[in-house]
Amino acid sequence: MKILRKKVLKKVKRDIPWLEHIINDEKAAGDFNPGAADVEILFRRGSLCIFCRGGKMLCGKTRCPAIVRLYSLLKVKNLVGSERIFGSSPPGVFVGRIGYPYVYAGPLIPPVLGDTSLLDMPESWVGRSMDEIIGFRTGLIRGKFRVNVKKPFGNEPVLSRTIEIALSREPVDIEALFKRKPSGSIIFDDEVQPMGPSAPLSRIEVENAKLDHRIERAYNDMDLKAEEAVLSLYLNGVPLSRIQRAFSVGAFGVKKQRRMVPTRWSITAVDSTVSRRLIEDKVKSNPEISEYRVYGFEYLGNRFIILLTPSKWRYEWIEAWYPGTLWNPSGEDIAMGSDCEGYSGRTSYASLGGCYYAVRLAAAEFLAREGRQAGVIAMREIHPSFIMPLGVWINRECVREALKRGCERFNTLNEALEYIGLKFSIPIREWVKTSRLIKDDIFQEKITKYLKLGA
Repeated sequence: MKILRKKVLKKVKRDIPWLEHIINDEKAAGDFNPGAADVEILFRRGSLCIFCRGGKMLCGKTRCPAIVRLYSLLKVKNLVGSERIFGSSPPGVFVGRIGYPYVYAGPLIPPVLGDTSLLDMPESWVGRSMDEIIGFRTGLIRGKFRVNVKKPFGNEPVLSRTIEIALSREPVDIEALFKRKPSGSIIFDDEVQPMGPSAPLSRIEVENAKLDHRIERAYNDMDLKAEEAVLSLYLNGVPLSRIQRAFSVGAFGVKKQRRMVPTRWSITAVDSTVSRRLIEDKVKSNPEISEYRVYGFEYLGNRFIILLTPSKWRYEWIEAWYPGTLWNPSGEDIAMGSDCEGYSGRTSYASLGGCYYAVRLAAAEFLAREGRQAGVIAMREIHPSFIMPLGVWINRECVREALKRGCERFNTLNEALEYIGLKFSIPIREWVKTSRLIKDDIFQEKITKYLKLGA
């Protein structure tokens, strides 16, 4: 990213005296020695971080995200003592996007053996603490090799083993030899997600890989289109994270069209594909609900409300970021944004990115399971206690959780909005002003009104 170019970065020596003062626990201070762990500390010129030093909370957050990341990174770095590691991949792989189509890809390996499946399974993360989830992310060492996503087999030995890992259904024991000792950086900038140490791979050896035979069949079918493979696996109960992982290493599609896909793009591609097909095949043919429903869930400083309205399928996603949060770091007012689609869907990429499709999937699968269709207006209020980005999974899984927990039912939209106003900190009028679908319901008269009058 432009903001992280060398000319706007300043390096702080590893032996920084003030770190000793912001780690209050004396035992922890002894365990977390940045000098011994070879951690590079970077901050952006003009950043509040260098003035705050983790103690004054100048960014408005309740905890310092840089220090939380530092704790997690140092824990795993202290377990890595050489260029060779043994560990059980969850299984996990990562395909980068910088420099596309020439990117870095490779397996994710924690320096521990055993059942590590939880480390790369966001479907099971709701309810976990922020520290635990960050620990899952930073606890995975990224082995990487350079690859052309359009012609990935130029690095055949490492690539074939990476694909084997991606298709596995259980943790895979791996011996990895790196070209240098894995290292990492703490970036004092909220736009960078927490990541674990990384290093270029020299070679990897894979043991006890047990392939998911459903994914293996799709991988071996060179005539099966990627969209059909993704939908079939989803309908057969394969977890989304497992499908997304296989999709990213180019495991699906007609033989000559297969290519690797950056992890971030593969997540959104699978969410978009599955939700679109569910809407077309399993939602639009169902009867409409007959009342207004409101579902809710709160987690890690995020408040989710989902309003279902009695109508044919349509969908809107609205986000509201408080000052001091990721996408509103220095603002004085709450920043709100929305995007939506009607019954016919959309032809352009959503302005709110991957979270739009992640939430659409959660809503579509719920309605498909209920055998109904409805208008869906999903809303998220983000408070400063949500100290750093964790990925679009949090939107999908929290909306899934909300839709599991039952709802309040109302006869009119006004009643539903009054109830929602009691649940959100932001006044309901602000949500109405931002929402296109709610305004349509309030101000646009329906032809059925006149049909009833004529009768």
